[in-house]
Amino acid sequence: MSDALKLRGITKAYNLGMPTEIPVLNGVDLTLISGEVVALVAPSGAGKSTLLHVAGLLDTPDEGLVEIGGQAVGNGDRARTRLRRQDVGFVYQFHHLLQEFTALENVVLPQLVNGVSAKEARIHALQLMNKVGLENRVGHRPAELSGGEQQRVAFCRALANKPKILLADEPTGNLDPGTSDTVFAALIDLVRSSGMSALIATHNLELAARMDRLVSLDAGVLSTS
Repeated sequence: MSDALKLRGITKAYNLGMPTEIPVLNGVDLTLISGEVVALVAPSGAGKSTLLHVAGLLDTPDEGLVEIGGQAVGNGDRARTRLRRQDVGFVYQFHHLLQEFTALENVVLPQLVNGVSAKEARIHALQLMNKVGLENRVGHRPAELSGGEQQRVAFCRALANKPKILLADEPTGNLDPGTSDTVFAALIDLVRSSGMSALIATHNLELAARMDRLVSLDAGVLSTS
């Protein structure tokens, strides 16, 4: 199997206006195999969001190498933006849906930005939404949806451009336990049916146990449990 994501020797520190830098990531190495779903478990402030941002090309490491689909990622903004748009999907704890658009339109829009025709984008969006049980909610705006429904729309939006990698930061952290379990199951079904790789940060060890592998981050150091 090929590597979907590879991080090698990733370091990252922030100055935050202080005289000394605050180290966040200390030589992180991580490989995600194509089709693998990996749980990232870390205490608050351990650097998991920074790790996801570096992996997803939203931030650059101070040192180290990022590879996506076997391709080394440079520091050029244009190339990074293209790779991020084509190969990476993001899901956050809060859905960040566009309130003035319907659920369907929220999933269609990223595809239009990526050059997909309106007809094809609509067909693919409907397919994704059907997979997560939202076929009867496509015409509703976010304010008319429950928290769990809004997050499922966010999942569909993240997968709309068929990325190689999904990065999720506490994707069910804002939901009650019952809804969290249902929504997480929908996310895993989407990921596995697509064949992509996923790195999912969570505090929930029960959810983490349902993934292929668990890695933990503490004091900027990544380890495999």
